[in-house]
Amino acid sequence: MAKRENDSFSLKDLMGSFIQENNKLKKGFQKIHIDEAWGKLMGAGVASYTSEVKLQNGTLIVRLSSSVLREELNYGKDKIIRMINEEIGEELVKKLMLV
Repeated sequence: MAKRENDSFSLKDLMGSFIQENNKLKKGFQKIHIDEAWGKLMGAGVASYTSEVKLQNGTLIVRLSSSVLREELNYGKDKIIRMINEEIGEELVKKLMLV
């Protein structure tokens, strides 16, 4: 009978390695994380005016229903990009487009 190895791995580590190996899953999880990070960092007020958040080729595209809020957020684009990348833990967002 074969001997069992006593090495144990956490489910989080196993899922993380599985996601890293499967590129489609990785991209899907990145999109979910970015959407969650936007809501968390911007707060409920901004999130209520946000109709869509998507990542496309390093560009974070955020659709807002308020033109006043869009102009206000335009002044802090660099800070928003930095905060989202720090929250995610990767340098995914290179450009922010508010539409």
